[in-house]
Amino acid sequence: MDTNKLTIDAERFAAAIIAGNPKQTNEDNKIYIKRQLTLYLESVLLVNDFNSLEENQLGSAKEKQRQAILDKIIEHRYN
Repeated sequence: MDTNKLTIDAERFAAAIIAGNPKQTNEDNKIYIKRQLTLYLESVLLVNDFNSLEENQLGSAKEKQRQAILDKIIEHRYN
């Protein structure tokens, strides 16, 4: 695992989000459960999107580094 890569555990993150979302006064149980479920699912999807973006950005950065090294090698070879 690359130490520079930030990966978030989607389930733990979502659980933390809903844990910090108390039931509002006079809120119907059904509404509260729907709200909690919506928050949980949206949190998981958001984190999965973030993790994919992080992975793709890391790959892109490595590709740029490889290309820069290759460019330097070619530059020195023909100078």
